[in-house]
Amino acid sequence: MNLFRFCSGLKVLGYFMILLVLAFVAVSYYAVVVNTWWPILVETDHRALSALACLIILVFHFLLIMLLWSYFTVVFTDPGSVPEHFRRELGGDSLEAGASTEQGAFGYCPKCRNVKPPRCHHCSVCQRCVLKMDHHCVWIVNCVGARNYKFFLLFLLYTFLETLLDVVVLLPSFIEFFSQAIKHSSSPGQLASLVLAFVLNLAFVLSLLCFVVMHLSLLSTNTTSVEVHEKNGDVRWKYDLGKKKNFEQVFGKKKAFWLLPLYSKDDLNNITSLQGLEFPTHSDVAP
Repeated sequence: MNLFRFCSGLKVLGYFMILLVLAFVAVSYYAVVVNTWWPILVETDHRALSALACLIILVFHFLLIMLLWSYFTVVFTDPGSVPEHFRRELGGDSLEAGASTEQGAFGYCPKCRNVKPPRCHHCSVCQRCVLKMDHHCVWIVNCVGARNYKFFLLFLLYTFLETLLDVVVLLPSFIEFFSQAIKHSSSPGQLASLVLAFVLNLAFVLSLLCFVVMHLSLLSTNTTSVEVHEKNGDVRWKYDLGKKKNFEQVFGKKKAFWLLPLYSKDDLNNITSLQGLEFPTHSDVAP
């Protein structure tokens, strides 16, 4: 009995997670903007406090836009799959047992009945092979692979910064919550949204910090979450080109696009790793 067939059921859970993400954004928006800092902006006569409220609201909206842009980009971007006629283009049935070509060593996936380019792995949830697969993320109902890894990293980054901002700007109100609860000076709905938003954002910022640090470490060595188990600690990872080149293999060379969930045409045309079929190794790179 193949238990991995039931993994495809995680897709259904993933669609629920998208709604959960949007609900989390809505709760945070209500607590930070509607309930806390917008009233301060429009009601206070203190110029410095008004300027601070304006700055917080502007930064909040900027991070929110970047977060949602990155999120929906990674949700709707195909991580990369093996082309249907890839096996015939590379030499036919002789590749089924694994072989080497001018483009590198290829494996064979018995489930897809197709060759696997370097760094490609089969996803039991998506039921297909994914190019440079990192992991299947239930939060985005998608795999993270060669063609959307950058967007996933930006989603992590902007979500971490947004939740960190929420925790910082809600902390004074959260401390004040206890005195207001005793005096009954605020409505139960306002207090509940404040506590819920603060606790959720605090939980997310702590967990996201671990993910951000982990993926920065993987990025610096040009490694995926799957490949961590394939590396030999005593030997330099063959795809490790040095920190700068490793970064460019994911984010591209155009600095203007680094913090945006998109690529320049030059990077897409010139950096083969972004297509997920060919990857340079450190032996290919001149010292």
